[in-house]
Amino acid sequence: MKLRIIWRKSVNAVMLSLTALCALASVSVLLFILGYLVYHGGKSVTWSFFTQLPKPVGETGGGMANAIVGSGKLLLLAALVGVPIGFMAGVYLAEFAGSAMGFLIRYTTDLLNGVPSIVMGIFAFTMVVLPMHHFSALAGGLALGVMMIPIAVRSTEEFLRNVPHTLREGAMALGASKWKAVATVVIPAAARGILTGILLDLARVAGETAPLLFTAFGNRFWSSGWNQPTASLPVMIYTYAIAPYDDWHRQAWAAGLVLLGLVLLTNVGARWLLPKKAHVARG
Repeated sequence: MKLRIIWRKSVNAVMLSLTALCALASVSVLLFILGYLVYHGGKSVTWSFFTQLPKPVGETGGGMANAIVGSGKLLLLAALVGVPIGFMAGVYLAEFAGSAMGFLIRYTTDLLNGVPSIVMGIFAFTMVVLPMHHFSALAGGLALGVMMIPIAVRSTEEFLRNVPHTLREGAMALGASKWKAVATVVIPAAARGILTGILLDLARVAGETAPLLFTAFGNRFWSSGWNQPTASLPVMIYTYAIAPYDDWHRQAWAAGLVLLGLVLLTNVGARWLLPKKAHVARG
């Protein structure tokens, strides 16, 4: 009996130690990447980096203000395309779809999620850029928006399914129709999770480069409107990283640090703001 207890305690200690080591390793990878970016790009993250345009070849300094604004425009377009479609499809899967139709939509969504980003870029290039005969922010936003749809669908479905069935039954027992119960009770109850999934979806596509090379392309100046080539941080990082200029390399490290920082701030802000919104929705 004592030997069995000692054995269980030993196995428990070993497994706890292994899980702690794995958790430490996963956190260490993130800290290492962040530290590496800070070391190489921290000196170049100055006020001019956020306010100035890129300098011509041979001149040092400058910034990526156009790329920062361009990334914001592309993510806005992507959200306008991907979030409504993904959200409504997720609601349909969680609340209304039958077994056969649900399986078909989930399988198609998983296949779409597995499509390489460069293939998505070629698709947007063929469907938007070629007919318009020029690159544009609109094409880039469409490519990123299509990439957002699968994650938005599955995250919305999962969070809605986690809502207790008693809430649905209570709303319908009070006379609400199925759609009204979903819209006024189920969705508000899952709002925190759905918004978190959408923010993580945006963070995922924020660093995509391949689709933008085929669609938004790039621009070293300000891009007015939505129908012109537009600079973005991922494409600028790629362009500067493969260039033979040391100053461009420093700018690429700085842009990578800014991009990672924006993703981290998005996640931290979601954790801080979403509980308040969920509390308001419950009230």
